[in-house]
Amino acid sequence: MVALADAIQNGTIPNTEIALVISDQPDAKGLHAARERSLKTLVIERRGRKREEHDREIVSVLREERVDLVCLAGYMRVLSPFFVNSFAERILNIHPSLLPLFPGLDAQRQALDHGAKVSGCTVHFVDNTLDGGPIIAQRTVPVLDDDTVETLSTRILEQEHILYPEAVRSIVDQLEEK
Repeated sequence: MVALADAIQNGTIPNTEIALVISDQPDAKGLHAARERSLKTLVIERRGRKREEHDREIVSVLREERVDLVCLAGYMRVLSPFFVNSFAERILNIHPSLLPLFPGLDAQRQALDHGAKVSGCTVHFVDNTLDGGPIIAQRTVPVLDDDTVETLSTRILEQEHILYPEAVRSIVDQLEEK
């Protein structure tokens, strides 16, 4: 979220604004960072509700805010089909692996456990599969012999901060052409 906000502010992603930053966690780091940048924030807690009920509230707010593109960043919950269908081909996610390899949680651990020599990150459209939507862009990171989950994660995160703004800009450019 911070990389996207900074890219919008410095003009790397022109003619774009962040309408709203939403989290289900009141103390999320992303909310704090958004508030520091004077971005509008909202907490929509799950409160034990079923996934679709929670997602319907989020979709309602996104529609009220006239959001064109949803960018997930640190959102660690699978979206309901209702949410995905409400913003079909307009939800982006960043994942810390070279999809389709190592979907889901602990992607860096999966890469290390499988002896991967290269890992990286992927920006993809969200569909109704786990990290399986169409790939927009990827960046690679070598896996070093002495890597730990933490060291590999740090290098991948550096590339995520470059890749996500690039991918969002390409999608925004395509939307403007339509």
